[in-house]
Amino acid sequence: MGTSKPKGRRFPLLPLRGLLVYPSMVLHLDVGREKSVKALEKAMIEDNLILLCSQSEVNIEEPTQDDIFRIGTVAKVRQMLKLPNGTIRVLIEGMERAEVLQYTDNEEYYEVIARELPEQENDDPEINALMRTVLSQFEHYINLSKKVTPETLDAVSDIEEPGRLSDVITSHLTLKIKDKQEILETIDVRQRLEKLLDILNNEREVLELERKISQRVKKQMEKTQKEYYLREQMKAIQKELGEKEGRAGEVDDLRGQLEEKDLPEKVQEKVEKEIDRLEKMPTSSAEGGVIRNYVDWLLSLPWTNKTEDDLDIQKAEDVLNEDHYGLDKPKERVLEYLAVQKLVKKMKGPILCLVGPPGVGKTSLARSIARSLDRQFVRMSLGGVRDEAEIRGHRRTYVGAMPGRIVQGMKTAGSLNPVFLLDEIDKMAADFRGDPSSALLEVLDPEQNNTFSDHFIEVPFDLSQVMFITTANAIHNIPRPLLDRMEVLHIPGYTELEKLQIVKRYLLPKQKREHGLEADQLQIEEDALLKVIREYTRESGVRNLEQQIAALCRKAAKIIVSQEESIISVTSDDVKVHLGIAKFRHGVADLEDQIGTVAGLAWTEVGGETLMIEVTVVPGSGKLTLTGQLGDVMKESAQAAFSYTRSKSEELGIQADFHEKNDIHIHIPEGAIPKDGPSAGITIATALISALTKRHVSKDVAMTGEITLRGRVLPIGGLKEKSLAAHRAGYKKILLPKDNERDLSEIPDSIKNEVEFIPVSHMDQVLQHALVDHTGVN
Repeated sequence: MGTSKPKGRRFPLLPLRGLLVYPSMVLHLDVGREKSVKALEKAMIEDNLILLCSQSEVNIEEPTQDDIFRIGTVAKVRQMLKLPNGTIRVLIEGMERAEVLQYTDNEEYYEVIARELPEQENDDPEINALMRTVLSQFEHYINLSKKVTPETLDAVSDIEEPGRLSDVITSHLTLKIKDKQEILETIDVRQRLEKLLDILNNEREVLELERKISQRVKKQMEKTQKEYYLREQMKAIQKELGEKEGRAGEVDDLRGQLEEKDLPEKVQEKVEKEIDRLEKMPTSSAEGGVIRNYVDWLLSLPWTNKTEDDLDIQKAEDVLNEDHYGLDKPKERVLEYLAVQKLVKKMKGPILCLVGPPGVGKTSLARSIARSLDRQFVRMSLGGVRDEAEIRGHRRTYVGAMPGRIVQGMKTAGSLNPVFLLDEIDKMAADFRGDPSSALLEVLDPEQNNTFSDHFIEVPFDLSQVMFITTANAIHNIPRPLLDRMEVLHIPGYTELEKLQIVKRYLLPKQKREHGLEADQLQIEEDALLKVIREYTRESGVRNLEQQIAALCRKAAKIIVSQEESIISVTSDDVKVHLGIAKFRHGVADLEDQIGTVAGLAWTEVGGETLMIEVTVVPGSGKLTLTGQLGDVMKESAQAAFSYTRSKSEELGIQADFHEKNDIHIHIPEGAIPKDGPSAGITIATALISALTKRHVSKDVAMTGEITLRGRVLPIGGLKEKSLAAHRAGYKKILLPKDNERDLSEIPDSIKNEVEFIPVSHMDQVLQHALVDHTGVN
C-alpha cells in the first residue's frame, strides 16, 4: 500500500491549453511555447519526468501561477521529435496525480515543487457496484453518441482498478476542462466514481434530447420533401389532363404575392393558413372561390403602406386658397393640424365635421385638404345607407360576402393615412338590418379605430392614421354619440360679394374650360354676374349659380359654332335674353308697408330663408287657425304669441274680448315646406298685434326671436344664415334677441354696412321698431 510523501520534489512544469492528461493516458503533444520547450529539454536531461497542469483559460499565452490549476499529472516523456516549423512533438505517458506546493524562481521555464498523490487501493464491494453502474451508463452513452467507438467499451471493461477506470472513461467524454479537472482533483476513488456517474447521467439526457430534436427535424424535412414531391406530381397530372395550372398554379401565385408583401405577423399567419386550406381543396369546390376571394382582399389591403405627409404649411395654405375663396375657419384648422404634426411627428388623425348648406364647397374642401397634405383621397357617400353591413361588411358565411365600404375605401386609397370623406353623414337611416351610425362609432373613435373590426376581414385593421372628414347639412340629424366624436366646423352661406368673387375666380374659368371656350371668347360683365346672382338664384351655396353660368357658356358656344360671332360679351341687359325671365325679385319682399304681414327669418338645412307670416282677423266665435304645415314647436310659439297679446290687450289698445268675437287665422305661405322651431315667436306676435291694431309693419324690417308669455325675447341659432337670407331679400333692418348680440362678430362686414342690426330684449322694443302709423312714421 503506497503512502504520499510529506515533502515534494522538483519538477519542470508544462502548462496545457484546452487539454488535460490523466494517469495511465498515453498521447502525443505538440509544444511550441519557448518556456514549455525548455521545460521539456530539462526533463529529458534528468529523469524524463515532467508535471502536466492545465490552464484555466485557453486564450492566455503567458500564464501566471493563478492561471494554472494546482493539481496535475506527473508524466514520463517517451519520445521527442523536432518538427520543421520549430514545434516539438512529444509522446508522453501519465503516471500519477501530483499537487503543486510552490513555484521556484526559475525564469527560463516553469519549475515547481510538487508532491505526488498515489492512487489508493480499495476493495470495498460498494465501489465494485459503482464500477458496474458506471460501465452500464458509459455503454448507454456510447450507444447514443457518435463520437465514441464501441471498441472503446471493450477496452474499458477490462480495467479492474476503480480509479483508473474513472480516469479512462472521463478522458473519452466530451466535457469542459473544468469538469475534467474536477475528476482529476477528486483523490477519493468512491467520490470520483460518483461524480463520474452524475456526469454520465447528465450527458445521456442531453444526448437523448439531441436525438429527439434531430428526429423531429428529420421528420419535418421528410414531410416537406414529400409535399414537394406530391405537388410536382399534381402539376404533372394536371398538365397531362390539359389543366393549365389549376389550383396548384393559383396557390403558387398567391404564395409569390405573399412573399412580396410586408404584412403584420397576425395577417401573415392568417394568409398562410388560408392558402394551405385552399391548396388542399378540390378544384371543383365552391368554397375554394370564397377562400381565394378572401386571400385576395387580405393581400390587397395597405397593412403597412403609408404616404409621406407634406408638412409645408405655406404650400398647404396656397393650395387651399387656390381651390376655395373664404372658408377661413376650416382652412385655419387644417393648418393647425399640419403645424402640430410637424412638431409631434405622430398624431392621431382628427375627425372633422363640415356642417353647412348645399353648394358651399364642403366636399371639394375635403379634396383640397388631401391635396394640401399630399395624401390619397377617398369619398364615401352615406346618403340613404340603412344597412350596418355597408360599414362593417358581411361575414364570410354569406353568399357573395364582401368587406364594408370603409375597408373598400382603404383598398382604393392604397395607404394607411388617406383623407377619408364620409359624405352626407346626416342622411343615414336605420331599419331592421341594423343602425349604420352605431357601426360608425368605432370608425370615428380615435381610441378604438386602431383595431377596427370588419366582419369579412376578421383581422383588426388600423384606421388611427386616417384623417376622417364628414359633411352634413344639419347637426340635429346626426346621432349625439357620433357627434361627440367629431370636431364641428360650420360653413355658412356666401354673401353676394363672396359669390361674385367665386364666380370670377373659379366657376367662370372652369365652365369656359368644360365648354371648350377660350378665355377671351366669353366676356361677362360684373353687373351681369350680379344680376344672375340676385335674380336667377337664391341659395346659400353656389351650385345653382354654377348651373346658370354653364347655361351662359352653352349659349355662347352655340353662337360661336354658328359663326355668328367670335367673341361674346354679356351685359346686364343680355342676361334676360340668354337665361329667360328672372326667377326671383331682388329687393324687399313687399314694396310697401303691410298690415298683419311680417317678414320672419328661419334657418333650414339649405341655409337661411325669409318667411312671410300673415295674420287675418275676421268676426267669428274666437277660433284660432294655424296653416302652412307647421311643426309642434312653431304651433306652441303661435299659442304663446296669442296669449301674450291677450295679456297686453289693454296696453296695446285692443278690445279685451277680441278672442271671443273674432276668428284669427295665422298662415305661413309655401305650405308644402315643413316649418318648425321657436324663432318665429316675435314675428307671429308682431303680425297678430298689427292685424288687431290695424297698424302697418315697416317693409324694411325682418325679425327673428323666441317669445315668452311675458314678452321676453329669447336667443335663437343660425343668425349668420338668417342675416344672409335677409340681405338677399333686401331688408334694411334685422331685429334680433339681445343675447345674440355676441354672434354679430360672425356677420361679414359687407352685410353690416348695408343692414342695421337692432338687438331687442322685450316685445315692446320689437313693436317700437316694427310698427309704423299710416303716414309711415314709427
